[in-house]
Amino acid sequence: MSGLTFVISAPSGTGKTTVCGKLLAQDANLRFSVSHTTRLPRTGESDGDDYHFVDEDRFKKLVVEDAFLEYARYAGNLYGTSFAAIEDSLADGFDILLEIEVQGAAKIRASNFEAIFIFLLPPSMKTLDQRLRDRGTDSDEVIQRRLREGNPEISMASMFDYAVINDDLGDAVAKVREIVEAERSGDATSARAKHGIERVLASWLAQEEKTVASHA
Repeated sequence: MSGLTFVISAPSGTGKTTVCGKLLAQDANLRFSVSHTTRLPRTGESDGDDYHFVDEDRFKKLVVEDAFLEYARYAGNLYGTSFAAIEDSLADGFDILLEIEVQGAAKIRASNFEAIFIFLLPPSMKTLDQRLRDRGTDSDEVIQRRLREGNPEISMASMFDYAVINDDLGDAVAKVREIVEAERSGDATSARAKHGIERVLASWLAQEEKTVASHA
């Protein structure tokens, strides 16, 4: 297979779907890999475009058939990336964008599948809480579960290659595009210096600690 694979993950509510949508609209050589999920469609989502929406029995059948590059359960629902969703596009020379949960990204990282991993961070955990509530698609119980799972996901961020803070949408998209173009060029030295996971994550964690301390 030719072409590059970019994996973008983030805690729920960070805005990864919006960032990925903008990125795809601006980059004709990037193709979106449509994942499978057992969760119900949200308003405006359509089967085959946003996700392949299936019931749990169908999903488990695909697992048995070894159809998935990765799959994971998140917030009570199953999510998975099928081999079929990416192989054809890569073979045609397109680059692939995988928008997946952090647990799924960890499975890809642990496998022999070659990819570039980008982690999106919210401006703060407080902002993440507000974004989930403003979205209006989840019950309070689901929001609390997503927030509980958000912290462990951030603790897993060090396995990624890059990090981008989604404080301003246009700025976040521009930074991800810079990473994509740098990786395509074969020389990502500058991008890694600016957006490398260690640098960005350390800065974010330091700011989060200051915020927590100021409210103590």
